[in-house]
Parts: sequence; structure tokens; C-alpha cells
Amino acid sequence: MLGFLSNIIYATVRMAVPLLFISMAELYSERAGMVNIGLEGLAVIGSLCGFLMSFITGSVWIGILCGALVGILINLIYAYATISLCANQIVYGMAINILAPAVASFVYRIYFGDGSSLNQISLMKTISIPGLKNIPLIGPLLFDQTPMVYLAIILVIFTAIFFNRSKAGLNYKAVGEHPKAAATLGIPVIGTKYLACIICGALSGIGGAYLTTCYSTTYTEGIVSGRGFIALAAVIFGRWSSGGILIACLFFGLCDAAQIRLQVSSLSIPYQFFQMIPYLATIIVLALVGSKQAGPKANGNPYRKEER
Repeated sequence: MLGFLSNIIYATVRMAVPLLFISMAELYSERAGMVNIGLEGLAVIGSLCGFLMSFITGSVWIGILCGALVGILINLIYAYATISLCANQIVYGMAINILAPAVASFVYRIYFGDGSSLNQISLMKTISIPGLKNIPLIGPLLFDQTPMVYLAIILVIFTAIFFNRSKAGLNYKAVGEHPKAAATLGIPVIGTKYLACIICGALSGIGGAYLTTCYSTTYTEGIVSGRGFIALAAVIFGRWSSGGILIACLFFGLCDAAQIRLQVSSLSIPYQFFQMIPYLATIIVLALVGSKQAGPKANGNPYRKEER
């Protein structure tokens, strides 16, 4: 029983990490008033680029870095359209969800062709701390993980301190709450929004690259599996705080880990039913808390500098 519980917890963390990176991307975006529903597309292009560059160079770190860079480049299209041109954020976010997976599929077929051969890479190695990793339950969870897990934890802690304990973080949040008031105080609203889009693109790309460098040895269409949309729910569930988002991602990670375990169980139920569990959990969470919580007040509203 202890072994089963340990495996579930370990799988929960592995499932939660990519979702955590993508959710934190949306948190940084929304705190600056940018609602980006294009997370799915950014994660897809990041996963393809991470896999491709790891395959070419043999380095998963180069793959993750390139995943972040391509996420930034794609999201700058969204940034220019929504910030400089004041276009609708939802429309262009959806456009990213259409564009990025199509580009990823095109690039994959151009490089690898349409053959049925399975192209694989070596996954990132875990870092084990002797002695500590043997502690029941928490040992494998905290002291026998890939560096990306530790990086995700550091990101959560840094974000909490940045938004709640630093002047720069408070200025950043002011842009998402009341950009005109922030501008009168000398805060660079447009620059902050562009910075938010850069951070969002980078973290989304890293979340996607994690899937093909730390989780799966190959890239397949559909590998992101709706995590970009679940991340939107995680931000709402987490009340736009890094700690809350961490709890939300662990919850959704548990749902994902549970559905995989149930698929290989002896229950005579179609596996498609178990695959629905994470998405049903997302719908339930949104139904319970979506209407009760409000994000930054200027979320989704274009900022026109000339208006008073």
C-alpha cells in the first residue's frame, strides 16, 4: 500500500510540473492585464522545439532553452497585436492556438518526413541526494527528481516574494489593476505588458519542452493534451497566487495520475472514460469557483495611452 501511495504521489508531481510552468506563465500575463488563452499553442510549439533541438544537439538543456525562445517569438505576435494594435486578446490567443500547433506539425514533417519510424531522445536525468531519497514518501518526492522540478519550486517561491514583497512586483500588479493610474506614477505600462508576454511565452515554452525532455522520449501530436486550457482553470482555482496555483496544479496532476493508473487496472470500463477525469475536474472547478473569484480588474482590456 505504501509503495502504491508513493508511486501516485511521484506521478502527481511529474504530471503537475508542466502544468505548473504553463499556469505560472498565465499568472504573469494576467497580473499585467493580459488574458492569454493561447497557452496550448505555445506549449505545443515549445514541446516540438524542445524535442527537435534535443534530438539534433543531444542536450536536453538546449532543447528547453530553445523551447523557451520559440515560445517568446510566437507570443510576441500576440503581444504586438494586443498591446500595440489594441486588438482583442481572446481572438488573438485563439489564433495562437491555431497557428502554433500547425507550425509544429509542419516542422516535424519537414524534418522527419511522414515515415512511421519512432524518433526518440534521452530524457533528463534525475538528481538524487544520497540518504534523503530513501525517506518514505517524501524522499522520492523531494530528493530524487529532475532539475526542472526543483526549478518549478523555486519559481513558485520567487513569484510569491516578487508579487507580495517587492516594489517591482507591486508596480507590475498595478498595471493589471489600473494601468492609467500606474502610468501617472511613472510605471511603464506598455513595457510591463510586453515583459509579461515575454515571460508568458518563455514559461509556456518551457512547460511544453518539459513534456518531451523530462516526461516522454518523443514528440507526438496531442502531447500537450489540453494542459494549456487546464492551466487557465488552475489560475482561477489558485486565486491568482503562486501558492494557490501550486495546490491547483497538484490537484490536476493527481487527477491525471489517477486516470493513468485506472486505465491499467482490471476494471472493465472503457479507458476513454478515465481519460475524461482531468477535464471533468476542470469543469467542476470552474463551476465551483469561476464565478466567485475575480482576477486583476483590467484583465483583458486594451490599454490606449492617449485615453484619459
